[in-house]
Amino acid sequence: MEVADAPPPAVASGTSMGTYQSGRVTGAGVDGLQATGYLPIVRPGAEGFPPELAAIAPTSPPGPRAEAAEERGPDPEQVLATFVWRFDPDTLREQIEGDEVTQLTDIRDQLTAKLNRVEDNPTRARLLSLRAVVSRILGDLPKAFADGKLALAHAEATGELRRIAIAQARLAHVLQWREEFEEADRLFTLANSSELPDRLRATMHQHSGRCAYDQGRYMEACNHFERALDLRKEEDPELIAQTELALDAVFRRVAEKGWGPYPRSREEILQIRRAPSPAFDEQTQRWGYIEPDGNFVIGPGYLDVQPFRDGVAWVQRQGAQTWELIDDSGRVLIEPAAGYIGVGSFSDGVAWVSSDGTTGWIAIDKNNTVLISTGFDDVRPFRRGVAAVRRGPYWGAVDSVGRVVVQFQYDGFATALLDGRYIDGFSDEGLAVVSLDGRKGVVDRSGRVLVPPVHHTIMIHPVAFLIADDSQRWGALDRRGRTIIQATFASRTGVTDEIDRLLADTRPVM
Repeated sequence: MEVADAPPPAVASGTSMGTYQSGRVTGAGVDGLQATGYLPIVRPGAEGFPPELAAIAPTSPPGPRAEAAEERGPDPEQVLATFVWRFDPDTLREQIEGDEVTQLTDIRDQLTAKLNRVEDNPTRARLLSLRAVVSRILGDLPKAFADGKLALAHAEATGELRRIAIAQARLAHVLQWREEFEEADRLFTLANSSELPDRLRATMHQHSGRCAYDQGRYMEACNHFERALDLRKEEDPELIAQTELALDAVFRRVAEKGWGPYPRSREEILQIRRAPSPAFDEQTQRWGYIEPDGNFVIGPGYLDVQPFRDGVAWVQRQGAQTWELIDDSGRVLIEPAAGYIGVGSFSDGVAWVSSDGTTGWIAIDKNNTVLISTGFDDVRPFRRGVAAVRRGPYWGAVDSVGRVVVQFQYDGFATALLDGRYIDGFSDEGLAVVSLDGRKGVVDRSGRVLVPPVHHTIMIHPVAFLIADDSQRWGALDRRGRTIIQATFASRTGVTDEIDRLLADTRPVM
């Protein structure tokens, strides 16, 4: 059986931090298996490669282009994926010298040649961000920054969560080297979605920790390194070795300079102002809103209030049956005279409201402009521009202008994520679990049926769909609904362990 650090297939699209060996790290990974962030442990066609995984393994189709590529020599992405890195034990940055400079310069030129032959957003995002990585390590930060920015634009055009996250992290690393720490921290934080594979999240934490280290935020750096270890535990000796290298550097710095500033929250890094919280005043027997220090910032003058969402909140005054909308300064945006008895929280700048509180739900913006006039019988909040809605007995989904994107044919939405969360409607990746006649399936935000509703249970895994049959035996499907692991496991943990055994997710060079 060929092991995980074998060179990836010809469509390899990134690099891995690989294995730490006496100050050297060998690359062993790509950006993703169909944008999942996973790489087969063994290559397709090799002895021991599971046949059921052949359908989702990256391969190079035969033909003139593949043959021409072979004639041109090793693919630069494959070469980069197996590059051996040395890290400075004090700065934790890649070190290159002599022939390595020439080799990386050649790789950058070859990536440029590949870029000149492609036009699609996914490929350009990948190649541009890889070229940004190489330029950063070569010390050409202006070129790295330009490529990183353009790569992120192409990645965002794909709408693919993992592709965007990797582009964000690579650009963040360039900004870190440019000492533009505020924007680097923001991008690292945005990139680290809970819907990413754990090993990729661990990599995000590791790089966030290094960015904090550069800023003298040693306590915050340690928190990131510990979070990286928590996500992988004993399953990832390579990550443990890399983190030990980083922690040694941190403790040397702490001995000289102390721990530095107290760790920041996610809200502080993203510069999100914490919204006032609802609070009841015993003296007036009314509701208002308080700041974190406990002082009222919006006085207690309401009979009922809802929490702030999207910068606004619905409140109700004494004697009024209808709700009014206020901003976080207490300014009224929508008067009670608008006549809304039923109101939903704002999300993506849109909220559902109803004049009778039970049916006829329409969508409005914060200026009370009607965006969707169709009256639905039941609704769920907008998420990533799509909302689940019910018309009569059946559920479907609409976008923010009311266009039906999922036909009205399901009994409901029941989206369960692997981390235990249940969400209304669609995940960040644009996937939703739907139910029909007691069976579960999966649709995407365009309405495409990825998995017909034939399964007893479905959960969304970062790279697959976990399924259970009527006997609660668990298996897995790929993102196209094809079986990759038969439903033979007694628990979903057994399936996730099997996915980790068969597929090794990457830690791309950021």
